Amino acid sequence: MYPLIADAHAQAANSGGITDQIMSSGVGQFLPIVLIFVVFYFIILRPQQAEQKKLKARLAAVKKGDRVLTAGGIIGMVTKARDGAPEIEVEIAPTVRVTVQRDTLVNVVGAGGAEVK
Repeated sequence: MYPLIADAHAQAANSGGITDQIMSSGVGQFLPIVLIFVVFYFIILRPQQAEQKKLKARLAAVKKGDRVLTAGGIIGMVTKARDGAPEIEVEIAPTVRVTVQRDTLVNVVGAGGAEVK
């Protein structure tokens, strides 16, 4: 009666390829989401973690004579800094020295306020 219906059923029965099996399973439905997270990690998170590690190393190596930026936006010259000490002394103006926590430093800046990278 309908000669094309038999062919359609035959094609549907033979279309069990490996990609069809993966996509019809639960894993295949989550594969695009997993791929998005992998790309997100390698493009955004991994470079950001490397940059934070470099900044942390620069802040830990602050020594006398370095210009630093505090979290409050104050730029000053380090006058006293002992290794491992949680506090350092920063000169923010001639004859004005303040003691700041090492954790409140945001960056080490070069001459004229340019960032040192």
